[in-house]
Amino acid sequence: MSFQSFMIRTLFKHGDDKRDAGLSTPDDIVRYDDIQYGSDPKWNVLDVYRPKDVSGKLPVIISIHGGGWVYGDKERYQYYCMSLAKHGFAVINFTYHLAPKYKFPTPLCDTNDVIAWMFEHADTYEFDTDHVFGVGDSAGAHLWGLYACACTNPSYASTLPFEVPFGFRPTALALNCGAYEIKKSAKADLTTSLMADFLPQKGTDAEFAQINVLNHVTEKFPPSLVMTCEGDFLVQQAPLLVERLKKLGVPATYRYYGDKDHVLGHVFHCNMKLDEAHACNKEECDYFKTFCK
Repeated sequence: MSFQSFMIRTLFKHGDDKRDAGLSTPDDIVRYDDIQYGSDPKWNVLDVYRPKDVSGKLPVIISIHGGGWVYGDKERYQYYCMSLAKHGFAVINFTYHLAPKYKFPTPLCDTNDVIAWMFEHADTYEFDTDHVFGVGDSAGAHLWGLYACACTNPSYASTLPFEVPFGFRPTALALNCGAYEIKKSAKADLTTSLMADFLPQKGTDAEFAQINVLNHVTEKFPPSLVMTCEGDFLVQQAPLLVERLKKLGVPATYRYYGDKDHVLGHVFHCNMKLDEAHACNKEECDYFKTFCK
């Protein structure tokens, strides 16, 4: 494991522990925990959250967590995901295999298994599979971007070792503080440094081309709300994706939170102690609801 990956695991855990201290499951949420969705009982596990007093099928939000491809699990995202469920959604929050032990495209394979699991268990958990949305932040936004490309670009899909279930395409996405154009560079920034742990051959030209979301989006990419904020170290990435989507005619909404006098920081929306996080998450849920009418 690289020093960068070790530090991410150490520092992110410390920050997340502090962020989530004192939080608990809301009284108005019912949760189904530790459901195995794939072959690996350690990594292939998910939770489902629903509003407690709502019966019948609900539109679905699937969250892909962030963590620099080397850190994170569903426990770190439970409070954020339950906050989304409160807006009238069934939310799937899952753990996936992490680098450096597991390389690209393993997280995409896991995502594909989650989609298959959702369809297979739609009746049990009352999923409205005609309205399936995706949220992801940081590395999770990058992974959702690539998976959406696999759903909508046959040429890109042919490079991956799985088939998308049932011709699936997410109804819309909300991508938060993500990385969408990852290039090979001599610059030792955090994202490119992590690629040595994430990519099987440590970052060849072909590998960087394969994981660059902007290389693979087409006019069939899902409508997307793309968010960044003041203090996001990936702040320059969101406009690149929005510009590319708009040029292709894909509906794309750009949102920027905070300003120089109010720095929010990378993935602020996961902090359930911030009013701004609740406002951002409500806006994204309201955005999804426009596709359910």
